[in-house]
Amino acid sequence: MTGYQTHPWHLVEPSPWPLVGGSAAFTLTVGLVMWFHYNSTLLLTLGLILVIMTMIQWWRDVVREATFQGCHTSYVIAGLRRGMVLFIVSEVFFFLAFFWAFFHSSLAPTVELGVTWPPTGIHPLNAFAVPLLNTAVLLSSGVTVTWAHHALLDGNRTEAIQALAFTVILGLYFTALQAWEYYEAPFTIADGIYGSTFFVATGFHGLHVIIGSTFLLVCLIRQISYHYTSSHHFGFEAAAWYWHFVDVVWLFLYVCIYWWGS
Repeated sequence: MTGYQTHPWHLVEPSPWPLVGGSAAFTLTVGLVMWFHYNSTLLLTLGLILVIMTMIQWWRDVVREATFQGCHTSYVIAGLRRGMVLFIVSEVFFFLAFFWAFFHSSLAPTVELGVTWPPTGIHPLNAFAVPLLNTAVLLSSGVTVTWAHHALLDGNRTEAIQALAFTVILGLYFTALQAWEYYEAPFTIADGIYGSTFFVATGFHGLHVIIGSTFLLVCLIRQISYHYTSSHHFGFEAAAWYWHFVDVVWLFLYVCIYWWGS
């Protein structure tokens, strides 16, 4: 029979998005160089628009394949699970580099730093002010996303929507608090090794919170649109794993950089 599939795997149809995405990423990279050296944002803006458009349309195709075309069998989902686990492992090592840089300088401060940590002249943030509130906010979001998962497993659609909405709101609130913290910070990224390690580590974590909030927002929209069932919702599971990873990284950031490092 023509078109009859005798295996459980998903053989992806030819797609324009890898080529378009690669071209968009190249444009974005060249645009960054042009911005850094010539203060021109034309290519940067074009590359960013192309990347966002590619992401939306590529993931739209993946959602269509998973939800409406039945391409994501149990075998395919098992492969996706392993892929998500490996992605999170790569993210762990990404943040490990920042912690390595921080402890390399903080455990044995050099003469240039005043043989002390924080370095001479640096006034660190109060770990028991906004950072502690942010910790409570992010841990609460971990509770609500777990609530959403259990509601989804139980087939309780209303509770799943409510819990996901709470999680997205908490994620956005965390981002707003961190932006305010950056605005009020008494030091900048240019203030030596302390400023660079602080802003790079917490800034990349903030970027991951924004990405995770977007991920969960898409899951919320899909849940409202009846895309998930109690036995077929790997898109949400992947978002929840990612969010728990973001939670754990923040705990290490808070304890090491905000509390011990200050």
